[in-house]
Amino acid sequence: MKCLILAPFHFDALARLRQLGEVVYESWLDTGQLTDPEELGARLAAEAFDVLITEADFIFEETLAAAPGLQFIGVCRGDVGQHVDMDAAAERGVIVVNTPGRNAVAVAELAIGLMLSLARKIPAAHTQIRAGQWQSAVDNLTKWQGIELYGRTVGLIGYGAIGRAVAKRLLAFEMNVLVYDPYIQPEALNLPPEIHLVALDDLLHQSDFVSLHCPLNEETSGLIGARELALMKPTAYLINTARAALVDEAALLAALREKHLAGAGLDVHLIEPLPPNSPWLQLDSVVLTPHIGGATGDVIRHHSEMIVAEIERWANAVNVT
Repeated sequence: MKCLILAPFHFDALARLRQLGEVVYESWLDTGQLTDPEELGARLAAEAFDVLITEADFIFEETLAAAPGLQFIGVCRGDVGQHVDMDAAAERGVIVVNTPGRNAVAVAELAIGLMLSLARKIPAAHTQIRAGQWQSAVDNLTKWQGIELYGRTVGLIGYGAIGRAVAKRLLAFEMNVLVYDPYIQPEALNLPPEIHLVALDDLLHQSDFVSLHCPLNEETSGLIGARELALMKPTAYLINTARAALVDEAALLAALREKHLAGAGLDVHLIEPLPPNSPWLQLDSVVLTPHIGGATGDVIRHHSEMIVAEIERWANAVNVT
């Protein structure tokens, strides 16, 4: 086996792959750029790679046509279809595997971190202390008065791997958990009694925190607009660690400016990076992070182990054959 790895990869997984054959490791994080799809196809053919592991690179039909010896593609992400031409791969008999749930814990923990940051005003308090402005005891009970997660209601929109990871952890905070996901079968989930499936409008109306964990598609684009935001409590917070386009950005800005919402925690943005004149930077009620939901070393370890396990199974099957 000869393998080209363009994704960030854990050293333990690299060692396992090298037991199967030659491995060339060139992470895009190290090179600072993605590989041109046409150039990638030519290289795969010229150097006779039969296994390719990517994360952010694009593999088009032309890429596959240029590399007839390629047999296996491992994609270190959940949404494979956006990066690999699956129809072209199937036509050529190229196996494609992905890593669903690789970042579920990382994103879940960030979502909860955003909730805590908003509830206790952690970023603003930190900034003020760094500026040398320690508050008096009276100020602590006025300016910095926050809320507890305990006993409050969180509404999760989407109950896939990330939504389930968030729910599991928020139960430890003794929160009430509501879930909206029209694609799941309640009888197959075996939900604990503390989690309740509800309609979207009911979730928005009842929740103190609304956290988005659904994929972006034609049905979910703009899912949270002016009508939906108006259903939320004026004391509620919106958390988005999924996809920016799930939310009508103009409507959310208006709701925050007009105090129809208490605040928002956003890891994803329609324009990335945020420009210096972004209106989001002018709002004290918003906690922003730069799309870091899956940015942990543990995620790299998770996807590396998942891909290597698939390659080992494939290699063993090929050897047996």
